[in-house]
Amino acid sequence: MSPVEPNEDPEDDDFDPEDEDDFEDEEADEDDLFGVTSDARTICHLCGGAGFVAHPTSAVIGGVPRTVDNGRECPHCHAARKFPGLVPPV
Repeated sequence: MSPVEPNEDPEDDDFDPEDEDDFEDEEADEDDLFGVTSDARTICHLCGGAGFVAHPTSAVIGGVPRTVDNGRECPHCHAARKFPGLVPPV
């Protein structure tokens, strides 16, 4: 079987090779945690840059007791994920 059906017109194809590289033109996120910057910064040691830590709680779901982890804001960085400058883990 050929890749193009005999009843199909190859001109009806919507593929445009110029549209394929559009994602590279997007601006970089200014809050890029792992991007390279000229100023020093430290990723939060407690949450690892996630902005939240585990907060397991007990719950009853469907009549079955379970542990549910909704997470909570990191108490060290207050969801900022990073600190300006070099902050040693103390």
